[in-house]
Amino acid sequence: MLKARIQEDMKLAMKSGEKARLGVIRLILAAIKQVEVDTRKDLSEADVIGIMTKMVKQRRDSISQFEAAARQDLADQEAFEIGIIHDYLPQMLNEAEILSEIDAQILNTGAAGPKDMGKLMAALKTALHGRADMSQVSALVKQRLG
Repeated sequence: MLKARIQEDMKLAMKSGEKARLGVIRLILAAIKQVEVDTRKDLSEADVIGIMTKMVKQRRDSISQFEAAARQDLADQEAFEIGIIHDYLPQMLNEAEILSEIDAQILNTGAAGPKDMGKLMAALKTALHGRADMSQVSALVKQRLG
């Protein structure tokens, strides 16, 4: 399971003295543990991927704010953290693969226009969970249905 792999990598980072990597791994495990405590249940693989996807999104937002404030040092740290988190996420799909999945889901859901976007996005969220940036997917769906 993904959580076990992250915990193993934490031990390896401790043994090898990789302090920066260790700090990011601890952040990931703390976020997972926080959700487990809040929900009082063990998280599934999809839940863990969802948490890490949210962490990446938060860091991307921070990077844009840091760059706007001319704090490149902080933006670089956030980019480093994104790189470590991406090591644990499934391989992201490219635009052609996303468009292929959108077309398949249009056929499955019978979506015909912008009014069906909600139904289509719900199906795509399930199909592409953790493998695509949903804001990118949303923009592509608008193009297809518009």
